[in-house]
Amino acid sequence: MTACTTSIHWHARPGEKQLAASEPTWTIEAVQALLDLPFMDLMFQAQSVHRAHWPAGEIELATLLSVKTGGCPENCGYCPQSAEFDTGVKAEKLMSVDEVTKAAQAAKDAGATRFCMGAAWRAPKDRDIEKINELVRAVKGLGLQTCATLGMLQPNQAQSLRDAGLDYYNHNLDTAPEYYQDVVSTRQYQDRLDTLQAVREAGISVCCGGIIGMGEETVHRAGLIAQLANMDPYPESVPINSLVRVPGTPMADSAPVDPLDFVRVIAVARITMPRARVRLSAGRQQLGEAVQTLCFLAGANSIFYGDKLLVTGNPDVQADTDLMGKLGLKGLSTFS
Repeated sequence: MTACTTSIHWHARPGEKQLAASEPTWTIEAVQALLDLPFMDLMFQAQSVHRAHWPAGEIELATLLSVKTGGCPENCGYCPQSAEFDTGVKAEKLMSVDEVTKAAQAAKDAGATRFCMGAAWRAPKDRDIEKINELVRAVKGLGLQTCATLGMLQPNQAQSLRDAGLDYYNHNLDTAPEYYQDVVSTRQYQDRLDTLQAVREAGISVCCGGIIGMGEETVHRAGLIAQLANMDPYPESVPINSLVRVPGTPMADSAPVDPLDFVRVIAVARITMPRARVRLSAGRQQLGEAVQTLCFLAGANSIFYGDKLLVTGNPDVQADTDLMGKLGLKGLSTFS
């Protein structure tokens, strides 16, 4: 991972922390204090931290493909792929190597440097991992970084994926521990942490974030960021999702997130995890250009790129290209 060598210093105000050689421990109260800062002060601090660690105009372009859609036995209240909810999403078999390779090549041709594969499993079986390994090797053969999100993993499965060449594993915490059972009841928060530990111990980089807009309070957003920032080390990639309210899911009627509150979460993620790639993920289509611009200013430096995220919509490639052109942002030519 590359980073700028520029260093900055400023006098800490309430809610702020100085950059330090060692990572600070972030209490929920400290994260909440950041979220509560005046908006302009928060944005200034986030942009300052961003420029101390990253080239200002660089955006990582990642493409996400659902390689096995629907039929998941989990009951995550936000997810249209749960078998418990009537959302019109039909269960499909795992895509073939040729189908995935073709999609990965198209993503690379469009400028993506990372290709993420998602499968709607609670926990894959060992025979499923063997098939995913074939996909990983095919995508790696195209010169792309690889990422997968497959549900809960056992240590031997994580090691098998690493041996196949998997670069990143995505497993989101979704929200704060104390709010988690309001989101899903078919697994425990500790299950999430156990999978992340298995991934880290296997030598795979961690992609882990959460979802904003599931009815949580601000303190739960602070709790999510504190959980992420206090991982040792914190995730290399931090996707921040704005809930896509899908008819048929329990959270379809959740109140929309205030756009500036969403920007605040991006900014606080940047401040607390300065060397992570903070990714604008699901819900970006609903944010519009102005809010996305504020998110980039707040330190987001990665987006999911392509017209579909698993089974929900996303801005098309041309729209993203146009917006990046307006802002003077450039996609990575090689991954970092």
